[in-house]
Amino acid sequence: MSNRRQFLRQIAAATGTLSLAALSEKAFAVELQEAFDRTSSMSPKEVAMDEDFWATIKMAYTASPNLINLNNGGVSPAPIVVQDAVKRYNDLSNEAPSYYMWRVLDKGREGLRKKLAALAGCEPEEIAINRNTTEALDNIIFGLDLEPGDEVVLTKQDYPNMINAWKQREKRDKIVLKWVNLDLPMEDDAAIVQRYTDQFTGKTKVVQVNHIINWTGHINPVRKIADAAHARGIEVMIDGAHTFGHFAFDIPSLGGDYYGTSLHKWMSAPIGSGMLWIKKDKISKIWPLMPGDQPQSEDIRKFENLGTRSFPIEQAIGQAVDFHMMIGPERKEARLRYLKDYWTSKVKDLPGVFLNTSLLPAYSCAIANIGVEGREPVDLDNHLFSKYNIHCVTINWENIHGVRIAPHVYTSLRELDRLVEGITSFVA
Repeated sequence: MSNRRQFLRQIAAATGTLSLAALSEKAFAVELQEAFDRTSSMSPKEVAMDEDFWATIKMAYTASPNLINLNNGGVSPAPIVVQDAVKRYNDLSNEAPSYYMWRVLDKGREGLRKKLAALAGCEPEEIAINRNTTEALDNIIFGLDLEPGDEVVLTKQDYPNMINAWKQREKRDKIVLKWVNLDLPMEDDAAIVQRYTDQFTGKTKVVQVNHIINWTGHINPVRKIADAAHARGIEVMIDGAHTFGHFAFDIPSLGGDYYGTSLHKWMSAPIGSGMLWIKKDKISKIWPLMPGDQPQSEDIRKFENLGTRSFPIEQAIGQAVDFHMMIGPERKEARLRYLKDYWTSKVKDLPGVFLNTSLLPAYSCAIANIGVEGREPVDLDNHLFSKYNIHCVTINWENIHGVRIAPHVYTSLRELDRLVEGITSFVA
């Protein structure tokens, strides 16, 4: 919301968990309020370029002043308000664990479920809270009834944990895996959809679709792939590890049947938090990975039978959602796009430089992958770290070779100028 004061009143009335004092010291709280008041009439794109505004947001994090972290696609740091919540809930839990965990904090899950559902644009009864995307989607991969010979379509560019889960089902249950190979970057929806549909047959039961391909930041035309699959009676499982909290969308609008995400990435929730969405009429058919007494129930809560878990991490997700909404999903998306465009525009025409990521808005947001002809990605990665204290990640997976750069809302243009300087010196 553009008017932060109004937002704080609403949250305080609803939950009593977020206040100016909880964000930081009084001086910072005043500065933050002033930043939101000053930008209240500005468009998301205008706010995206307002460095004073984002410098204030940066103060809400404990990001290292000496190491430039540009690997937020792996896991993002949590803002101070989320860190404080984890500590507070942890202190409470340790006063009398079985009482405060099971009789107090556990009661907060339903409110959190509603909060996540409101952000996801779906019903609360379609949301299960867990620890990460792998756990969420393993419920689907191992919970679907599949017979020997049934086919599953996925890509060679999918995330290894999901690939390995399907390979285990292939080895154990004799299902058949059909592989799509994407030549990224691709900027043609019809061509991308065709790569998938070429693998569909009368035996295809499920297609796995990455919303964002983690190696490069490529955004897939998920709805078009899903529609093509459903027209053939094929179910759709969406790997949304990198999208929830990254840019604005409603999960049901993607057209899938199943969706899993990690909240400790772009949502900046505590490390080890995730979410599973299942279309309501599909819940009863999925056998939970960790079953309770009614594995064929229509209750989404059957996927939360984790035993003893970290209630402090789970409950502090609520503060992460509040912080995300305080910034505003549209403002956040605009800033992340602006950061990606800022550094890529300065290096894309350097001799030998190539991008494994499209710069078109439909196909990328915060993440981009860069390479240099004739040079190993790991050498660029090492150069950036050893000479410029920039942390990123080398990608060598199938036909993708480069370095992935993933800034976040606390990243400054000064830090990206340092990145540009590092890439330029490596090329030279």
